[in-house]
Amino acid sequence: MTAATTRDDMVDLVRAMGPAMKQRAVKYDREASFPFENFADFRANGLLGVCVPVEYGGMGASYADYIRVSEEIGRHCGATGLTFNMHNATMLWCGQVSDLLDMTPEQRERHEEIRAAMYRGVLEDGHIHSQPFSEGLAPGATAGVATKAVPVDGGWLVTGRKIFASLSGAATFYNVTCQVPGEDEIRLLGVRADGDGVQIVDDWDPLGMRGTVSRTLLMKDVFVPHSQEWMPVGMYNQAANRFPWLFLSLCPSYLGLTGGIIDATRLYLRGELPGQVAGSRRDHPIKQMGWAQMQLKHEQSRAMMYRAIDEAVIDPTEDDLVRGWATAFTVMEHAAEVASMSIKVCGGQSMQKSLPLERMYRDARLGSTMLPWSAEVCTERLGRARLFD
Repeated sequence: MTAATTRDDMVDLVRAMGPAMKQRAVKYDREASFPFENFADFRANGLLGVCVPVEYGGMGASYADYIRVSEEIGRHCGATGLTFNMHNATMLWCGQVSDLLDMTPEQRERHEEIRAAMYRGVLEDGHIHSQPFSEGLAPGATAGVATKAVPVDGGWLVTGRKIFASLSGAATFYNVTCQVPGEDEIRLLGVRADGDGVQIVDDWDPLGMRGTVSRTLLMKDVFVPHSQEWMPVGMYNQAANRFPWLFLSLCPSYLGLTGGIIDATRLYLRGELPGQVAGSRRDHPIKQMGWAQMQLKHEQSRAMMYRAIDEAVIDPTEDDLVRGWATAFTVMEHAAEVASMSIKVCGGQSMQKSLPLERMYRDARLGSTMLPWSAEVCTERLGRARLFD
């Protein structure tokens, strides 16, 4: 791809993959298996590098571009959208976001060397990056980090535990937040999946988003060289505080999922959804009322998502953050509400596992729980916003 690759071009690539992703989603959900086939298609189409800057050989998608790409993926397979986001979050932290941060000339030069090598691994070798941050200790982006990185010659020995480590068994790197004993800063280190001391444990049999395969990552004295510190020390803290918008990157998967529910409901009401037994229901006024409400919630979520990201700036004001928290809450809550309304509008037959709405209903229930900007966290922050100095 070249600098001429437009946002529409990127979305069109995903849209062309849509029918295959939608068909495969059934298997990934049933087996709780990773979408390897979808990622193979991403690699073949250059989409693993969608957020890699053009000067490094990628498509050069901005964060706003990526939001539209991620939304389109989620429309066809929510679990694929979430796993693809984990990969691209690292690309964005090290790319567009890092370019906004204050670094010394020496830090900037070193960062250029490290991210150039990381991008080559993605584009030339098909490396896939996961980003397991959660340890179940605290909801904050820079709090509750117990994973330790002990300095040794040439790097660190990393020891810790990350829960909900998406892409388990599929990622090349698990990019973890950790701390050097005695330091206040959070470091972002790339732990190779095949490194000595890396172990994936626990079963994975959740309610929804089963294709993310988010098992538990254990690390015991895993060596990580200096060349796999993806951001200079202190830069992750700076990014989390000065450009927290990246914590909205989970939302477009659920916005896309909401769009997929809208698509399926429309076909069902028209009597055109593959596998349905009932005929057209679109002439019933009560169905039309529910359908109208579903569309209203979808359009509200989309408008808020686009505005929040399109207007995202470094060093947001409190008013900016209120918009971001409100967006995260609305997108995630509306996904679940639209899914529930869809089941009601389409009727009991839509709950059959032979139809996609049952799977999407389960997937949609999980968005509000996702940290660091879960519905509870956003509600708590909105409840304090503008009331205190």
